[in-house]
This record gives sequence, C-alpha cells and structure tokens, in this order.
Amino acid sequence: MGNVRAKKNLGQHFLKDLNIAKKIVDSLQANQINKVLEIGPGMGVLTQYLLPNKSFETHVVEIDTESVAYLKEKYPELDGRIIGEDFLRYDLSKLFDEPFVIIGNFPYNISSQIFFRVLDYRDQIPEVVCMIQKEVAERMSAKPNCKAYGILSVLMQAFYNIDYLFTVGPEVFNPPPKVNSGVIRMSRNTTTHLECNEPLFIRVVKTGFNQRRKTLRNSLKSLLGDLKLDDEVMGQRPEQLSVQEFVELTNKIDALLAK
Repeated sequence: MGNVRAKKNLGQHFLKDLNIAKKIVDSLQANQINKVLEIGPGMGVLTQYLLPNKSFETHVVEIDTESVAYLKEKYPELDGRIIGEDFLRYDLSKLFDEPFVIIGNFPYNISSQIFFRVLDYRDQIPEVVCMIQKEVAERMSAKPNCKAYGILSVLMQAFYNIDYLFTVGPEVFNPPPKVNSGVIRMSRNTTTHLECNEPLFIRVVKTGFNQRRKTLRNSLKSLLGDLKLDDEVMGQRPEQLSVQEFVELTNKIDALLAK
C-alpha cells in the first residue's frame, strides 16, 4: 500500500493500488495549464504522482482535518496549497484567476454535486479527470439512444466532451466498495453558451427524463400545462434527443410559453 493509510470517510473508498493511481494521473493532459486542483486527496495516493510534474502547480482541497494534517506532514512542498475546505462550498474564484484543471478520486455520494459545481466554473475549468462510480461514469459519457443516457449526460455534454477511459475493480480499494469504478476525462468543448434559455433548458431536460419511459408529449405535461406543442419531436422519448435537439426543443417551448 506504499505510504497510503486507509480510512473510510464521507462515503469515500481509498485507492491502494499505486499503478492505478499513476494511470489516473497520467490521463491528465493539462495542455498549457499551470494549475491543477485535486479534490479529496485523502492520504495523497494521487498527489504523490502529481507533485513531481513541474509543468503545473498542484493544489489540493480536503475537508477532513486528519487528512489535512497528514498531507502537511508528508508533503511539505504543498505548503500554502492545501485548502481545508468543502469543495462544494468553496469560492474557487478566490483560489485561481486563471484556468485550472481538476483531478480526483471523487466520493461516490457527492460526485454529481461536484460535476454541477464544475459547470458553475466551466469557463475556468478546461479539463477534469476523475474516478467515480462506474454507473455514473457510464451516464456521464453515454450517447443518445442508450439506456445510461440521462439528465447528467445531457447537462454535462452540453459543455464538455466526455471520454470513458477505463474500469477499476473494487479489490484495489480499502474498504472495497460494492460496485466497480470508472475513470473519465472531461474536456471543455467550444460551446460558450447554449443558444436557448438555459434555465428552461435544464427544466426541460430534468422534466423529460423524470418520466423517461414516456414520450415527451406526456412527460412534459407538467411543464406545458394545457399548452400543446405540435411537433414530431414530442412523439419521441427523452433518451432519443441529442444536446442540440434539446436546445431546439427548449426554444420551441420558450416560444410557446411566451404566447
């Protein structure tokens, strides 16, 4: 297990296979980016492979006080770059005024919240490499007409290209989770903003997938009320629509609601 102490914290399972740790770090491209933020480093299993790379400066954010104390002792070169805060609440604009990339073995129970937080700072975060629950990794990278394709797929792929890199079994963690994990890489696409009402877009996507087995004509009734959108797309199910088709549907609904 090298220098990794294992403990269970905040729903997290700590990686003990150093080959997997190095493979995750090596998946980070960080093209012309000088800052890397590791989320939830724990006892530094990824950190130890990030620090030797002098092409970027590594910062870490860790809420657990025991882990923070260990990191300060084990990695003195991190001095001044350990943020003992909750990533979900921390104002990242206070940390960097330039683009930065994110890496981490994300706790399963808050991974979706982390991704939505990334969306808030999407213009500053060109890349994310992370290990998450395999089911979530498959949803993130799923394409239309696929069972895994859903809310997370559409909302994240609106602004990021997402590649499923590799699967990690439970045996390389302490304690072992009951499920497999997946490593993904998110790369910012060229979309600066959606060509639609973005809050309405989010509502349309979430409302549509909340009853994903129904056609959009039925699943969007709660959004449209007595209004009828006479369009062939309404006869489709939500998993059949690409991000662009959801944008186009949002514009049609927006126009209808404005009448």
